[in-house]
Amino acid sequence: MFSSDWMPNKSSSVPLHKQITDFLKEKIVNGEWTIGYKLPPQRTLAKAFEVNRSTIVTAFDELTAEGLIEGKSGSGTRVVNNTWNILATTPPPDWSSYVDSSIHKPNLPTIQEINHAEFIPNIIRLGTGELSPQLMPSETMKQIFKKLSTREISYGYEEPKGLLPLREQIANYLKTSGIQVSPSSILIVSGALQALQLISVGLLHQGSIVLKEKQSYLHSLHVFQSAGMRLVGIPLDNEGIKANLIPQVKKQHRASLLYTIPSFHNPTGTLMTVERRTQLLTICQQEQLPLIEDDVYRELWFDEKPPKPLKAFDKNGLVLYMGSLSKTLSPGLRIGWIVGPEPVVEHLADIKMQTDYGSSSLSQWTAVEWFSSGLYEQHLNEIRKQLKIRRDFTLDLLNKYFSDLATWEKPRGGFYIWLRLLPSISIRKLFESAIAEGLLLNPGNIYDHQADQYLRISYSYASLSDLEDGLRRLSIIIKSENLKK
Repeated sequence: MFSSDWMPNKSSSVPLHKQITDFLKEKIVNGEWTIGYKLPPQRTLAKAFEVNRSTIVTAFDELTAEGLIEGKSGSGTRVVNNTWNILATTPPPDWSSYVDSSIHKPNLPTIQEINHAEFIPNIIRLGTGELSPQLMPSETMKQIFKKLSTREISYGYEEPKGLLPLREQIANYLKTSGIQVSPSSILIVSGALQALQLISVGLLHQGSIVLKEKQSYLHSLHVFQSAGMRLVGIPLDNEGIKANLIPQVKKQHRASLLYTIPSFHNPTGTLMTVERRTQLLTICQQEQLPLIEDDVYRELWFDEKPPKPLKAFDKNGLVLYMGSLSKTLSPGLRIGWIVGPEPVVEHLADIKMQTDYGSSSLSQWTAVEWFSSGLYEQHLNEIRKQLKIRRDFTLDLLNKYFSDLATWEKPRGGFYIWLRLLPSISIRKLFESAIAEGLLLNPGNIYDHQADQYLRISYSYASLSDLEDGLRRLSIIIKSENLKK
């Protein structure tokens, strides 16, 4: 079934067939209708756009003349073949078989311990990757809830892709980053983690290989492994993932997909350069390797905006783009989004409906108000100021207490400092000793099993006084003799 948020303007001086031609062409050029996508029948489009079928025939003729579409008797009209379209043909998952065979892997033991320890009273969380309660816009949120209580809004289930007013707001918001997309190519999800879960069961076959940065937040999750996939790491340098290694690794492992966090990478804080982004997208296009761009930290820049997202330069529907309000506004809202070609978005929306029947209606209306009122931009400006203060404060503490214990780089945004410990110590003993002293750490080996001399330090969560107390005490623990391997 075809549905569109767009309609031709019958009062415009531009002929109807030209408006429709431009609309369909934009779908193809922006990668929303990828090569191989079967266009809706002419009668269906004529009905949807409330025009004569001859108008659609004229639009199709112009697109055919430009070489963008091709019609074949008995098989309809298509663009041409495409990687995402192939992946999106995977049938919906049999959830019962997943449950019966118990393939969902548990968290890593250390992750389970971290999840438990976060609720220990008065523990200082030095690695937690979320905004401090002190940075949450509690008063503004109350005002928005109060405003919503006086309005006529729906409290039932929303359509599969999510609330249309929210998708419209996100489409407008993404334009500020150079991403041109229509609401029909956006899926609202309950945070970026759900996006990964939908992708893992909806677009990949069991046994698929997923490439990622080495180290990566993805390594700390079992979302792909639980769906029968395997992760393979590609090294990072200070410009981002080493894209030149992708062809060799893809060929060696027959990889199906690449996952990357180009802006203020988790856990290293690395910001991928413009040149590396260009190289990465070019190589992935040459290799026909679809990629997931996880951009949840993008807006948390300090001194200057990061380069445009990979998706902003994607005209072939190669990039599946993920965003979220969890890192910038509130993890409790559980609002994120996936941007991609329509066949993929529709397929994932269908699977989402099978799992939770849609994200919270109230949360979606709340997000609409944040975007439409301009309050979100104001909030981001304040959060950037506060996080920059916290980053500088933490760097001063590291210079004070860790100058002879570790090395690190100055992050230009995000939440994290990737701390490389100089003494040869047992990271497991350090983790246990820290918890015993009321300090919760995120050891590097949960992001890469070989990163056993690293810690992810977060300046976003703990209070300034807790950061000073925690890092001072941590330096004393690291110097103790009982941590040696």
